[in-house]
Amino acid sequence: MRHYLDLADWRSEEIRELLDLARFLRLEFRSGGNKAVLAGKTLAMIFQKPSLRTKVSFETGMNQLGGAALMLGPDEIGLGKRESTGDVAKSLSRFVQCIMARVFAHETILELGKHATVPVINGLTDSQHPCQALADVLTIQDRHGRVEGLRIAFVGDGNNVAFSLGQAVAHLGGHFAIASPEGYSFSEDDAETIAQIAAFNGSTFETFTDPVKAVRDADVIYTDTWVSMGQESDTERRLRDFREYQVNANLLKYASRRAIVMHCMPAHRGQEITDEVMDGARSAVLDQAENRLHAQKAILVKLMTHQQA
Repeated sequence: MRHYLDLADWRSEEIRELLDLARFLRLEFRSGGNKAVLAGKTLAMIFQKPSLRTKVSFETGMNQLGGAALMLGPDEIGLGKRESTGDVAKSLSRFVQCIMARVFAHETILELGKHATVPVINGLTDSQHPCQALADVLTIQDRHGRVEGLRIAFVGDGNNVAFSLGQAVAHLGGHFAIASPEGYSFSEDDAETIAQIAAFNGSTFETFTDPVKAVRDADVIYTDTWVSMGQESDTERRLRDFREYQVNANLLKYASRRAIVMHCMPAHRGQEITDEVMDGARSAVLDQAENRLHAQKAILVKLMTHQQA
């Protein structure tokens, strides 16, 4: 049994294999369509949070691979309320061949993985977003040919997206830097996790409060919303604290001339990123969105065909 919950659970060589598989499946799809390797299989998709890219990319991916996807919203399950998370995992395991969940607490995805007898995929938790990270490093490879040796700078909140991105970049030998206001960077445990993966792969991990220092000579500048789901009551303070962390044309001047700009979306234009940059020639945000489909198809094939074997 293998789950996709946390990139720290996967070896660096396995991450590279997933990326190779994603590129193969993308080429196969563009050359006439994917083989129906998941025919007769069903993915259960559990959502506690709203979704556009996660829902559409997983459902479309299963369809393209010959399988089916079943949407289960918060009103249909009441995960941990109407029924225990463990019982949900055990019951779904009798019906479907894989479970994807987009939830609030990371403990929920771990509980699903503990009790499920089919693979579980982390579609997002408050602390991690490993599906997005795999699509992100695939996009960097597409644009730059590699991740190894590149400088990837994240500007903004040390959130779930930033943490999983840091892990993925470290797995592939990239140099990861994050610039956040005081009190908004990674916890000590999260920083140590990224640092350990980076050290194993001969790369570096740095934290800054000055965004200019983080993006200087960077090959990739990445940002995300300053106010994540569940933090709406803190919006005013966060907008004030992150005011100097906007990714705009002036900040891009300090990066490499070939630097690309990334954002996992949804974006709050005029806050963490300007229209000029979001829609500019250096933007890779729509490539990222598309690559969610191909990266996640690789995860599905890896987990669901391995399970069959």
